[in-house]
Amino acid sequence: MEAPPRARNPQAVLFACGLNSVRSPMAQSLLQQMFPQGLYVRSAGVKKGELDPFAVAVMAELGQDISGHKPMTFEELDDWEGLNFDLIITLSPEAHHKALELTRTLAADVEYWPTPDPTGTEGSREQKLAAYREVCDGLLMRIRRRFAKVGAANG
Repeated sequence: MEAPPRARNPQAVLFACGLNSVRSPMAQSLLQQMFPQGLYVRSAGVKKGELDPFAVAVMAELGQDISGHKPMTFEELDDWEGLNFDLIITLSPEAHHKALELTRTLAADVEYWPTPDPTGTEGSREQKLAAYREVCDGLLMRIRRRFAKVGAANG
């Protein structure tokens, strides 16, 4: 599946979800790992959540440490460093609406990757971890597909 021609090779990518506690920090870490120098990557949420220990555990299984991640909102990120991104990837409906609102005044492409929220998963610790792994695997697959050409172009 070809990316639309408008979605050029981004230099700065923002992942956004509801609370910036599971999906967007996972995606941020996965993409950063793939392009440690080539891309500027951040994440934000519509509201501010608490970093989820299951997300930390699943990322640790991949050798990625997100335990120092501090969830922040779009507004906090804007205050802290500005919203200078050329691609915003939204992972939840509320983040998508927020990004579309923001891009009325920002020159950024927005892509919506509907991603299930694993936090409501019932069951044992292992069943919960499996739900988080599934989300992580799905994000990794989409990131590889979307950014495969970026690697070729950047280096």
